[in-house]
Amino acid sequence: MTSQHEKAKLFHSLHVKGEPVVLYNIWDAGSAKTVEEAGAKALATGSWPVAVAQGYGDGENIPMEQAIANAKRIVDGTDLPVTLDFEGGYSLEESGLKKNIKTALEVGVVGFNFEDQKVGGEGLHPIDLQAKRVAAVRTAINESGTGAYLNARTDLFLKTDPKEHDQTLLREAIDRAKAYEASGASGFFAPALLDEKLIGMLCEATDLPVNIIAIPGCPPKARLADLGVARISYGPVPYRQMMKALGEGAKAAFA
Repeated sequence: MTSQHEKAKLFHSLHVKGEPVVLYNIWDAGSAKTVEEAGAKALATGSWPVAVAQGYGDGENIPMEQAIANAKRIVDGTDLPVTLDFEGGYSLEESGLKKNIKTALEVGVVGFNFEDQKVGGEGLHPIDLQAKRVAAVRTAINESGTGAYLNARTDLFLKTDPKEHDQTLLREAIDRAKAYEASGASGFFAPALLDEKLIGMLCEATDLPVNIIAIPGCPPKARLADLGVARISYGPVPYRQMMKALGEGAKAAFA
């Protein structure tokens, strides 16, 4: 069986600018198996589908212990690298972050999404504060010896009307990317950024592998590759597609 450190090393290697790894987000061991059999090179949970599938709302409403137990069932059922959408790490304090990251790493995950929005609050953490939080997560990863991947997410574009996605907002995102990189981030995630020009400028401005989410309005995979994207994820899209099919089948059965 491949070791956790070896899986982490493999996961890092999949992030190549211009040759994006595709992560078709999963929510439990069953969906993980289906996506693996479809040809996945790695598996990634999405916080929204994981929470909703268990009857919770997104935003760290699912108890951390339950989210981690779910991740363990996924890890135990595959030899692929598994990365965990860990939202804000279930703590505002650096000491709590370190503890929670180490707890999650104990079940075998080899990566994290870690976001800069104030979970359960308004807006984003100030850049200096979030950089310290990223550094705390990196310290925990380093102390674990796993070499896990830290995908630092900014919610600037997600929290801003797409009509206001401009170069001013992009400059702020680039500043965050540079700060997070200096604090130990492995990659930079910009969900809801859909504008081709801005995506290309972001990829050029940072050495970090850039992660874009394939929601409606997103450029196709080939174009994202041309722009320099290194990772394409799908977030809640797979779960919503499955639930739509389930609902349609149920309606037909009850008709």
